[in-house]
Amino acid sequence: MIKTVRSIAVAFSAATLLAGSASGQSVDLTGAGATFPYPIYSKWFADYANSTGVKINYQSIGSGGGIRQLSEQTVDFGASDGPMSDQELANAKGGAVLHFPTVMGAVVITYNVPDLTKPLNLSGDVIADIFQGKITRWNDARIVAQNRGVRLPNTDILVVHRSDGSGTTYIFSDYLTAVSPSWAGSLGKGKEIKWPVGLGGKGNEGVAGQVKQTPGSIGYVELAYAKQNHLAYASIRNAAGKYVVPSIASVTAAAGGMKLPKNTDYRVSIVNAPGAASYPISSMTWILVYQNQLDGVKGAKLVNFLRWAYTDGEKAAATLDYAPLPASMIASLENRLKTIRVASTQVGGNR
Repeated sequence: MIKTVRSIAVAFSAATLLAGSASGQSVDLTGAGATFPYPIYSKWFADYANSTGVKINYQSIGSGGGIRQLSEQTVDFGASDGPMSDQELANAKGGAVLHFPTVMGAVVITYNVPDLTKPLNLSGDVIADIFQGKITRWNDARIVAQNRGVRLPNTDILVVHRSDGSGTTYIFSDYLTAVSPSWAGSLGKGKEIKWPVGLGGKGNEGVAGQVKQTPGSIGYVELAYAKQNHLAYASIRNAAGKYVVPSIASVTAAAGGMKLPKNTDYRVSIVNAPGAASYPISSMTWILVYQNQLDGVKGAKLVNFLRWAYTDGEKAAATLDYAPLPASMIASLENRLKTIRVASTQVGGNR
């Protein structure tokens, strides 16, 4: 059974310590950022501490916060569900930033509509119009048309969205930009959106909590958060016209259509992927690392942790509703780790 986010957080806090000084004697690491992968990262950090004694303190503050803290060099690594923009990369004080995908996951459309007997079907254009405030009632004809035989109430829809800078918002808005011309022409994609309607929640935890306690609400969260809170979530119409349930298999199918360019920096999107089995709101999530490390000891610890994540950590992904990365990508990423340096010296060995 999947642990609740709260119980994971308790286990994690017991297994981690605040990093010590930034001197070369420190063996601790600090990170901050995305809430989307927090359940799997919490397990990884706890397991890694038990295995190696290396403590990693991670603040689940949202992707925007993680990018800011990495850019200001106040943490050893950042984490984001939306890749850094060219401008954000240019603003990073520590120089070149490398994106390391870790796992893949699904953003789900979760809702609280009492007395429904089966999951809703929703298309991207309908979702876009709900979150733009153009569809305001649960029994709107466009929702009814996709859910024949489902009795939908004549009640208001209450939109719940993220209030913080969020990679989950980036994935969600990236998808809506791909499938809805009206969304693309007005709100677009980004880690922060000027929402025309709705209530804000901080983190995936905040949105899940708002939806759980508010009848008539709809929001977007990472799959694990919906499952852990026993929330309903919709099947989404994909590029092939099929309504697909979010799952490890359907996220993996979406990744199967991914074509990485030669010499990729891994800042790629897999939303609205081709294929009948692909879940359309799928994404990788990234750990962000400076290519040139200031501290050789910390740099080696960070590289060794990422190497462990790719060899041992990936095995736990499915237990928390994330899809592991393809083996071919992991092999390339392990080679990419060898490009992390202190001055001109490679850190973390050549394994």
